[in-house]
Amino acid sequence: MDTNSKLTEMGIILPEAPAPAANYIPYLEAAGLVFISGQVSQDENGLITGVLGDNMSVEEGYKIGESSRWCERISSGYFREPSNALSNIGFILCGIFMVWILSREEVTGQNFFIGLTSISTLYAFASIFLGPGSLMMHGTHTVWGAWIDNVSMVAYIIIPWLLNFKILNGWSENQFLKAYFIILFLFSFFSWFYGSELGIGFSLFGVSIGLWVISEFLYNFYSNSMRFFSGFVGYLVLWIFGTSPYDVALNIQEFWWTLFFWLPGLIATQRPESKRKYNPWFFAGCFFYILAFTIWLQGNMMINPDSEWCYPDSIIQPHALWHIICALATLSFFFFYRTEKRLQTNQSI
Repeated sequence: MDTNSKLTEMGIILPEAPAPAANYIPYLEAAGLVFISGQVSQDENGLITGVLGDNMSVEEGYKIGESSRWCERISSGYFREPSNALSNIGFILCGIFMVWILSREEVTGQNFFIGLTSISTLYAFASIFLGPGSLMMHGTHTVWGAWIDNVSMVAYIIIPWLLNFKILNGWSENQFLKAYFIILFLFSFFSWFYGSELGIGFSLFGVSIGLWVISEFLYNFYSNSMRFFSGFVGYLVLWIFGTSPYDVALNIQEFWWTLFFWLPGLIATQRPESKRKYNPWFFAGCFFYILAFTIWLQGNMMINPDSEWCYPDSIIQPHALWHIICALATLSFFFFYRTEKRLQTNQSI
């Protein structure tokens, strides 16, 4: 399908470029790139001002009636992307279900996720927060909506690896909670001013996925030698997501943050005194997330502009499916953590 046909299918009508105001060529194509001159951002209301990612979100760069970068056509109603916004109810329902389960149990001290402990409650409400966080971004197309979305994702994803750090270093619950809220506050503060990558090309969400897998590896295969080699697990995770160690080596200035892959090995100073059962819930959570990520790629028009999955006017949107399946992943990991058993039952976690 050629470009013009694809634009027509997506309902995008390109306006005529304004005539040159002087003696110059308005655009020139060279080496597959188009260079423009004398073209300013404007619509029927006049000039469009603002800087994307600064005082204007990426979503604000799209007009009502156009397809968003997540495929769905932008609406003038209560929600700019109705399906992509309302699908986040899945996170809220899963989180409420977690709270309901926990509220019916007594705290035993043998597992963080049995009963309403500080950690289980934090996990459940972080799962709930993913819902309104993402809903605000897809529903409002504002800078603050995008900020809340990023904060909600970080609020959830830092829990698993911090929990493993707690176990592998013998932190108290208070130390765990202090570390959690300090990291979340710092990210919230600096991301408001400098964006989700904090102005230094550092994705805390992406790094957290690596830290989770690495610390989970150490939880199961703890030894001094494994502490040393554990950082390489992070590069394997990065490879799975499409960036090989060779790519990292060639662009070390871009991937400097991979140095954090060695943090779990430095933090882990003691063997866990508990075990978790990985089948079926951990593998189910991984399956749901990988499936959701695959669908996410198909629904991201900035990465895959020619996606055959994109139907802007359909009520079933790839990105909406990403939300629903990710909600199932959070629920699966919740049940996974409930399988943790003490090796010495006379001690509490």
